[in-house]
Amino acid sequence: MHITKFFTLLFAASFFSGISAADHAFQDTTLADNDRVESLIRELTLDEKVALLSTDLGVPRLGIPHCWQVEGLHGLSLSGPGKESRDTIPTTIFPQAYGLGETWDPCLVRRIAAHVAEEARYYSHIDSGRRCMLVMRAPNADLARDPRWGRTEESFGEDPYLTSVMTVAKIKGLQGDHPRYWQTAALMKHFLANSNEFGRDSTSSDFDSALFRDYYAYPFYKGVTEGGSRAYMAAYNSWNGIPMAMHPCLDSITRKEWGNDGIICTDGGALGLLISAHRSFTSRAEGAAAIVKATTGQFLDKYEEDVREALASGILTEDDIDRAIRGNLKVALKLGLLDGDNQANPYFMSEAPAVAPFMTDYARSLAREAVAKSVVLLKNSPVGGGNPLLPLDKSKIKKIAVVGPYADNIVQDWYSGMPPYEVTILDGLKKAVEGTGIEVMYAPDNRMDMASRIAAEADVVIVCTGNHPYGTKRDWFFCPVPSDGREAVDRRSLMLPDEDMIRQLHAVNPNTVLLLVSSFPYAINWSNDNLPSILHVTHCAQEQGNGVADVLFGDVNPAGRTTQTWVRDILDLPPVMDYDIRNGHTYMYNSNKPLYPFGYGLSYTDFAYGDLSSRISDGNLVVDFSIANTGSRDGEEVAQLYLSVDGGNVYKLKAFRRLPIKAGDSEKVTFVMPLSELGDWNEAARDYAVLPGSKLYLKVGASSADTRLNATITTD
Repeated sequence: MHITKFFTLLFAASFFSGISAADHAFQDTTLADNDRVESLIRELTLDEKVALLSTDLGVPRLGIPHCWQVEGLHGLSLSGPGKESRDTIPTTIFPQAYGLGETWDPCLVRRIAAHVAEEARYYSHIDSGRRCMLVMRAPNADLARDPRWGRTEESFGEDPYLTSVMTVAKIKGLQGDHPRYWQTAALMKHFLANSNEFGRDSTSSDFDSALFRDYYAYPFYKGVTEGGSRAYMAAYNSWNGIPMAMHPCLDSITRKEWGNDGIICTDGGALGLLISAHRSFTSRAEGAAAIVKATTGQFLDKYEEDVREALASGILTEDDIDRAIRGNLKVALKLGLLDGDNQANPYFMSEAPAVAPFMTDYARSLAREAVAKSVVLLKNSPVGGGNPLLPLDKSKIKKIAVVGPYADNIVQDWYSGMPPYEVTILDGLKKAVEGTGIEVMYAPDNRMDMASRIAAEADVVIVCTGNHPYGTKRDWFFCPVPSDGREAVDRRSLMLPDEDMIRQLHAVNPNTVLLLVSSFPYAINWSNDNLPSILHVTHCAQEQGNGVADVLFGDVNPAGRTTQTWVRDILDLPPVMDYDIRNGHTYMYNSNKPLYPFGYGLSYTDFAYGDLSSRISDGNLVVDFSIANTGSRDGEEVAQLYLSVDGGNVYKLKAFRRLPIKAGDSEKVTFVMPLSELGDWNEAARDYAVLPGSKLYLKVGASSADTRLNATITTD
């Protein structure tokens, strides 16, 4: 069980000051949602309406409790590196969003999100006055089109389809399955095309409407229309010269076309940046009016004086505010905040569970599973003509040398919470070999040849190195290593700083494994050419050590896959500010041979594909094929289908599935894809439908660069 449902009221009677459900029409749950919202708007004073332009959904006079936003990218973030509070407020911490993307497992992502939502409800119950935070700033639906982007760690990857599937899974997990109520509200970030940090407060991301529909906006579109999200945050940057906080497309496309009748909020300080950075207006009142008129209904900024000045001068009206805050109230309704003393909301708690959700066995096992499923095996070659180095055989090892800055150190990023405990990689390896007589030695680095000495003694060396997320530094621009990045700072290099240390260790022990602990891809050409085994895992997860040990010793067969193209050289990338991805960004358009392609990852077993067939049925493209596990170990494969329409050179991911297959067994895979979703955006028809008579070219396989089966079919 991962969601505890209780059927009585969350908030103490003191919040409602004796108000009963009959006192206000908006509390009548038999009315239609829109009628309830309109009824509430009629009861609000102008001061209350202005107050609702903040991130607080509460209206105390009417018995609507305070409720704020909270970060939730890979765990509930109530305390941690980026928080002012000195309180220790533990929550379950999972791998970074980039690592969750590398699982290629939307069902897992949904289970994780559901657990995060349960913790949010738990804290809202035990401390409702301060920690009723049910609007979750997650998922990040931005696309990681360039590995130099400083916030790559927050994204699921570079592909719009993969990111949309993970986005939808995260939203459904956060919001729950109830037909009327949400457990939490999923607020996507950052609409739109926010993938440069340097100059993000003033730059413009320029591209045409086709890329808007097919690439940058696609995960947000699916998040609203398929996931059911009714909230998102506008990005700092402009699109084609108009700042996103006030862009007309917020209303004309996301509200009127997609149906987002919920929250649109600015990013932090965006109102001031309209004047100081974008220089769109000369006064804050003008900026505030433009934001509200765009139907952006929440400011993450000081705004009240500016809104009142705009009202007084006539450039903003009360009707404009009504239009902007309607969505806030709709979200409050879905969270059950408008119900008064009604007890129908299944997510309200009458009492705290006996065991806090972050301390359950389920939370620990879920975090461990997430780590193991996120690990990407990038290389695993035979050593000395024998078997591959991984998985490690405990019967053949007496000493393991564990080296590097992240061997005994789990680093939390800016949007992490505070885990109740941490299992480092060193901890996990020691635990995995308990009772075997295997000695685990450790050195954080190679000063005074410490690492080289233990490497020379060991049977195998595991080097744990990568980037530092700098979540503990409140200086936004503190990021001294060029290949590191964080919010506000893009990467200026793709080189791995510790590769010289790796070379030294490999020189004394060829059985050297690189465990890259990082938020980004690296151009690790020397390591790829010389080391026998390389794995990738991201930061932050409280069960990092146990999950990694599960993979290293073969208790879990790795099946993580890359979600970005890992280029060989920074010169293989176009300029970072070129937002026209057709000029060489992503696996779809970069013609250089990658170090590791999109969708790539190895296993401890082998898989064979066959029996491909395709047909058009009831408006769907149906593709069948089989996958056989031809190796000696049980494992999981991630089957991927790429599609090109009418013979174009660009193949795009259109379906995938991660599935377990026992050694010697074969599984049939069927992908059913609506023809209405398979094409590029057609502006004339205003849809994604494939036209009748189109020729569809299919590739099925293990990555974007390793397709095993091909077919062509013509639509009716």
